[in-house]
Amino acid sequence: MLTRLSYRINSTLERFLPERRLFLKSDTETRFVRLRPVTQAIALSGSAILVGWTIVATSILLMDSIAAGSTRDQTQRQQALYESRLNALSADRDRRAEEAVRAQERFNLALAEVSKMQEALLATEDHRKELETGIEVIQDTLRRTIAERDDARGQAERVTLALAEQTGSSRTGESRAADTLATLEVLTSTLGATARQRDDLANAALLAKEETETVYQEKLELQARNDAIFSRLEDAVSISMEPLDKMFRAAGLKPDDLLNKVRSGYSGQGGPLSPLTVSTKGASLTPEEVRANEILQGLDRMNLYRMAADKAPFAMPVKTSFRYTSGFGGRNDPFGRGKRRHEGTDLAGAYGSPVYSTADGVVVHAGWSSGYGRLVKIKHDFGIETRYAHLAQIRVDVGQRVSRGDRIGDMGNSGRSTGTHLHYEVRLGGNAVNPMTFIKAAKDVF
Repeated sequence: MLTRLSYRINSTLERFLPERRLFLKSDTETRFVRLRPVTQAIALSGSAILVGWTIVATSILLMDSIAAGSTRDQTQRQQALYESRLNALSADRDRRAEEAVRAQERFNLALAEVSKMQEALLATEDHRKELETGIEVIQDTLRRTIAERDDARGQAERVTLALAEQTGSSRTGESRAADTLATLEVLTSTLGATARQRDDLANAALLAKEETETVYQEKLELQARNDAIFSRLEDAVSISMEPLDKMFRAAGLKPDDLLNKVRSGYSGQGGPLSPLTVSTKGASLTPEEVRANEILQGLDRMNLYRMAADKAPFAMPVKTSFRYTSGFGGRNDPFGRGKRRHEGTDLAGAYGSPVYSTADGVVVHAGWSSGYGRLVKIKHDFGIETRYAHLAQIRVDVGQRVSRGDRIGDMGNSGRSTGTHLHYEVRLGGNAVNPMTFIKAAKDVF
């Protein structure tokens, strides 16, 4: 049955693939190999399959190469856009800092003007009180003089009547009455002068009152300008401090604890021993002084934030072109040893690409480490440590103090690695945390 089927297949294929013989000749004999149509068909099919597989594999490789090129271009564009945004944010931060400095200068000038106006107002108020006191004294003297004049007139009339009754002569009484009238005229002129002086003092008091009201209005206008300046300063401090506060909270750090550590680290004081002095004023602060102190405290908090940001790893360890090849957390081991925990982030780039410190700190390890290859460990403040592994070359020494942006090594392929990349770790209190938390938290600030 099988023989008959094979015969029919060969007969059908023989129309297109006639039977061929391959002769093999040696020195003593000649042999041949018969190539039946079925054999030829199988060989042609295998060749076609091989050629087709080669074409498909080549197409896949070309498509992967084209896709890799597009991804690299897109990554470069995103990197350029990211850097331009960082530059814009940095320039905006500098502008806000300059505005805060200028606002502080304007605030100091305004405080000086307020002090001058307050001194002038107090002097005017004292002068007005003195004028009022003088007017009261003059009025009392005038009333007393008028009363004495009336008493003198009554006494003169009584004396005149008494003399007329005793002597029967009115001449002496008339002379004495003339003397009394002359005395009264002198008193009247004196009282008139006193009244004029009183009127002059009243006019001076009225002018002083008008001047006081003018100074008071100027004081109110100055207070309104100061209030506007204070409001702008408070808004500027609040707007500048909010993204910094969010950045630290997003990174899992407590802002108050960080600021207390920075404040304790920058609290040096000193100077020669001087006599103890005690203020005797004891006056309470004005509302303007309270607001000024709150603004100064906000500016001090912003400065402490800036110091803390320099000491925490909020920068990128690689500034050249790269791509993320493995993230933080569980993953399949690249050497095929099952599911393993990955305690950092892998950034693949060109061999020898510069690797930079992401924050201020001290190098505590710079050498070979099992699995890590060439490894650099940097200890930062707040219990933070960063690690830079698989380096091609190390450019720092143990004990060396580095700043953010200092070059510490070159990207390589040392240790347990499948290709050129940087293994970047961030440890908080000895425990590994996701480095992308710090990188993403600083994206809208730096």
